[in-house]
Amino acid sequence: MSKKGNNAAGVLAGLLAGAAAGVVLGMLYAPEEGKETRKKIKNKANDLKDQAVDQYGKVSEKAKSQYQDVSEKVKDQYHNITSQVKETADKVASTVKEGYDKYKDQAIAKTTEVVKDVEAELDGLKS
Repeated sequence: MSKKGNNAAGVLAGLLAGAAAGVVLGMLYAPEEGKETRKKIKNKANDLKDQAVDQYGKVSEKAKSQYQDVSEKVKDQYHNITSQVKETADKVASTVKEGYDKYKDQAIAKTTEVVKDVEAELDGLKS
């Protein structure tokens, strides 16, 4: 998760802890019977626990969703780059082959010319 997500989770945890402490202190100093106060504290603690579980679920779902979005984008970019590299490699290979074929044909033509010139010179020397 990003730092921003971690900060949000930290702030959320701090707010919930602060709210729980405030509720507990408020109930402890309220002029009620101990049994009733303990019951209120227990109910409030359960409410806060439920809120924390709900918030965790929301943050967790958001993180999963963001992970999936980023994962898809990375996969798409990987496929795009792979395709571009393959196309470029194919173009380079084709250009090299064409150059090779061109110069090979030129070399064969020049070699044939030289052979004919040498044969002509040798024939001239024989006569």
